[in-house]
Amino acid sequence: MAIKTKKKYRLTRETKVVFGVTLHRIEALVSFGTVVAGALGGWVASEANLSQLDNAWVSGNAQVSGNAQVSGDAWVSGDARVSGDARVLGNAQVSGDAWVSGDARVLGNARVSGDARVLGNAQVLGNAQVLGNAQVWGDARVSAPVIVVSGITYNVTITDAHMAIGCQMHPIADWRGFSARKIAAMDGAAGSKFWKAYGAFLLGVCDETKRPFVAVAPEQG
Repeated sequence: MAIKTKKKYRLTRETKVVFGVTLHRIEALVSFGTVVAGALGGWVASEANLSQLDNAWVSGNAQVSGNAQVSGDAWVSGDARVSGDARVLGNAQVSGDAWVSGDARVLGNARVSGDARVLGNAQVLGNAQVLGNAQVWGDARVSAPVIVVSGITYNVTITDAHMAIGCQMHPIADWRGFSARKIAAMDGAAGSKFWKAYGAFLLGVCDETKRPFVAVAPEQG
């Protein structure tokens, strides 16, 4: 005989439609973790988005939709969005205006916050921190704090083994070997000028200890 799990939250009648998807405000039915019974939470498309087990929770104006799932002791808060087939689990936290989508995974004690984006098949795990305007996508794997370089032409995000410059993300080893012609093919003269001015600096940053900071780029001559 199947054992029914006592629900820790319910879908309220308060709804809103976002991009054609109806989301429901949630309400805690029992106290768990730091959540008290009767507390209103964030928004989900269905109960499949948030586990009825453990202490996982969606709070504030955060939204979880599609086939995305939040479980374990994970929290999604602020105005964060989790969608697609993404998973947030363990003790992970997604907050601020951060987005996690596609088949992305955020787990362990990882933190994704600010305006950060974790997309595609990316994985953020361990004690990794993806902050600010950082963007992680493709098959990137992040297990240490991400480095964000600001104040230059393109947004730059450096993970364990990848570097994203604008819309181009490649393994750091590949960036080291790219020819001038390959760089030019990415964004023409602007890309070539950028790499000539900042390439050596960025590759040097890649060699630095992985800790959360915002690098200040040198003035372009």
